[in-house]
Amino acid sequence: MSKFTKYIKRYWRSTESLAGGLDTSMKVFLRKKVTEQYPENRHTTLYIPERHRAELMMPHYEQNHHHCIACGLCQMACPNGTIHVVSEMREDADGKKKKVLVRYEYDLGSCMFCQLCVNACPHGAIRFTYDFENAVFEREKLLLTLNKAGSSLAPAPEKKVNQ
Repeated sequence: MSKFTKYIKRYWRSTESLAGGLDTSMKVFLRKKVTEQYPENRHTTLYIPERHRAELMMPHYEQNHHHCIACGLCQMACPNGTIHVVSEMREDADGKKKKVLVRYEYDLGSCMFCQLCVNACPHGAIRFTYDFENAVFEREKLLLTLNKAGSSLAPAPEKKVNQ
């Protein structure tokens, strides 16, 4: 095969490749636009899947109660140290020592949303929300304390005695 024939074959293959790329570009160019005006239309067109995980939260119920017993299982399950549980031992009215949650710290900036902490929690004290707008300019704003000031452990439900 001569040099000229090789040159023509390479030229033809590159021309076919270029035509294929232009064909793809034109199909995309002529396609219907799907851009949504996000901040203005977020309530009308926004769909958040049921399995979406955005931010860890600790639900607080009536009288500022939560279900966290400060066992630390969520902290141990977290693969990158996003959660830090601060607890202390206190005596209750019966004189028994109990572990009490002082502070539940969560670093949203290093969370990888794996949900291992939620799965490890034996009392369902934490869960993920659908709130996805977490952009901030200072990293310190991503360090959150999940338990509210003055919150306490919810009292155990009273057991019914069968008669």
